[in-house]
Amino acid sequence: MRFAIIGCGVIAVTHAAALATLPQQTLYAVCDVDREKADRFAREHGVSKVYYDYRDVLADPAVEAVCVCTPSDLHGEMTVAAARAGKAVVCEKPMEVTLEKAQEIVRVTQQTGAKVQCIFQRRVLPRAQAARRAIAQGALGRICLAEANLLYYRDQAYYDSAGWRNRCGGAMLNQGVHGIDLILWMLGEPVKTVYGCAGTLARRTGVDDTAAAVLTMASGAVCVIKNTTLAYPEFPTGFVIHGEKGTIAFDDLGVREWTFLDPASAPPRPEESPEFSQKAPISLKPYYGNMHAYLLQDLADAVAEDREPMIPPREAITAVRAICGITRSAALGRAVEF
Repeated sequence: MRFAIIGCGVIAVTHAAALATLPQQTLYAVCDVDREKADRFAREHGVSKVYYDYRDVLADPAVEAVCVCTPSDLHGEMTVAAARAGKAVVCEKPMEVTLEKAQEIVRVTQQTGAKVQCIFQRRVLPRAQAARRAIAQGALGRICLAEANLLYYRDQAYYDSAGWRNRCGGAMLNQGVHGIDLILWMLGEPVKTVYGCAGTLARRTGVDDTAAAVLTMASGAVCVIKNTTLAYPEFPTGFVIHGEKGTIAFDDLGVREWTFLDPASAPPRPEESPEFSQKAPISLKPYYGNMHAYLLQDLADAVAEDREPMIPPREAITAVRAICGITRSAALGRAVEF
């Protein structure tokens, strides 16, 4: 497939690197409203086709798929337009910054039948997939308590470096969204109520830099989310799931607990392939490209096989809904129902 990248910022580099590892896929075009940035990105990645308006990309019949790598509050507009133009779409996280815009992506995707892959690359991790299977198969029994510890560090310069980070790039929507999606995906059940706290405690910005929430799941399980961009020097993103029959815990550095009351019937501890091994102490960068490549190839396969991609909008909206619920609860000062 011939891909075009819309938005030539930081994450676009990861998409270009991922496509470079896929022999059957081609980075055909790039686009950015900043002409200098678009031209430079095209030179660096050996791309001859350059656009400065995403609508021109969608009008090009040679473009078969687009990677939407623009600021988060533009994802909905561009994904919807691409779906209506008959393109396959890779939409970076978060799918959108409001529930209404995210719902529009879901509606148009279903209406047009477009293949839309949303980026939550942590779902590709073998340990995350193994945890989800163990929960779904009942190996942990009833789930009692789950935790997502999303403790990052971003200094003031990070927020000052791009205006969009101060309007739609808070700790939850920009960093925490990966972990919020993953914990809810692993639990595999709807959220019933949420009580959230969120605020801007240390940075000069218009978005939250710290948030916490207690979610009650449909089964009665309690899910606790802790998220900040003030945790110096930054900690591995980690998850803990306690069930009546055992505990699963893992983070960026590997599996910490895979313990069951009955070892004989326990599912096998997940083995990490070298492709996803963690070489740097904290940084996720070493395996970003591999997991993006998996999702981009999956989109191409979904088109060829006429099936849904691995992470369609109807699933990716879960994280947006949860974050909007946490924000609403924090504003109201009380729990809200889903």
